[in-house]
Amino acid sequence: MTEQREVLTWELFGTASRELATRIAADGYQPDLILSIARGGLFAAGALGYALNVKNLHVMNVEFYTGVDERLDLPVMLPPVPNVVDLTGAKVLVADDVADTGATLKLVRDFCSDHVAEVRCAVVYEKPHSTVKCEYVWRYTDRWINFPWSTLPPVVDAPAAVLEA
Repeated sequence: MTEQREVLTWELFGTASRELATRIAADGYQPDLILSIARGGLFAAGALGYALNVKNLHVMNVEFYTGVDERLDLPVMLPPVPNVVDLTGAKVLVADDVADTGATLKLVRDFCSDHVAEVRCAVVYEKPHSTVKCEYVWRYTDRWINFPWSTLPPVVDAPAAVLEA
């Protein structure tokens, strides 16, 4: 028997990001910047940035998942790490595609919390076992999620390129 999955299409993502932005705006939260967790959070952050009229977007690269339901023991921040001076005193919205275990969101939220005025989290999906309960969630699910940006395999066979200084 095949495991049932949550399927997010590009069209449904458009609906999801707009509804998520509407919830944030209705709550009265006006972030100074949106901090996306790469890679899946880049899509959510970009969509939320446009919908909430926030042009100040930052990226934090975190590696945790290595495959379908396969992950490292702990999430790891990859360079370049955002400069905390750029975050100091700001109202930050952390954006990601999913709060699964919550470990990645906790790492990023904790990184920000000592430097920012306020930090809140927005995700497209949150799973019931997540250790981080996000302030803004589009949908809750306990299924594995097929995201439109990661369902198909890469078009190249080479390993991911790493920029060298």
